[in-house]
Amino acid sequence: MREAQQMAPDGFAIASLQGFHQHMKEPRQPGGPPRYGFGWLTSYRSEESVAVHHQAVLDLIDKLTGDGVADRSRVFLLGFSQSCALNYRFAFTHPERLRGVVGICGGIPGDWETSTVYRQAAIDVFHLAGTEDEFYTPARVADYEKQLGTRARSVASKSYHAGHEIIPEMRSDVKQWLTRHATV
Repeated sequence: MREAQQMAPDGFAIASLQGFHQHMKEPRQPGGPPRYGFGWLTSYRSEESVAVHHQAVLDLIDKLTGDGVADRSRVFLLGFSQSCALNYRFAFTHPERLRGVVGICGGIPGDWETSTVYRQAAIDVFHLAGTEDEFYTPARVADYEKQLGTRARSVASKSYHAGHEIIPEMRSDVKQWLTRHATV
């Protein structure tokens, strides 16, 4: 939520969904207390996790647009790391519900080339990657723009001198991209 607030142009409604699978993260300080994180996927019956994610996003969009908080024609998803592939799954399964997707330091669905549920979409995609990302290395993400372009209306991608993180330049670029694409 904190990151989205720094990237959203003025007038954007921001909502953040928390994954329901809790996990422990490394302490910030050696010997410090454990931290907790939340994710959407598990390796056990992952298709059920994907379905729960899709329903949560559909319900959130319906609630926010129904209440007049968000404009149904200007819904964007923003994801970092694990949520990138989830958001791409949602976007290309339910393309009529979105205007665009921003993915930061994450991947595309593992079944991108084999699944029959993903469709062509009149949505725009902005994919950001770190050249020092240990999880989504430059070699791993090299063809993401091309792959996403097989289904999206437009795809922009950009690499940054960064690890698996969000840096100030990314925030600025996302804000500019959202501003341009929200008014198209």
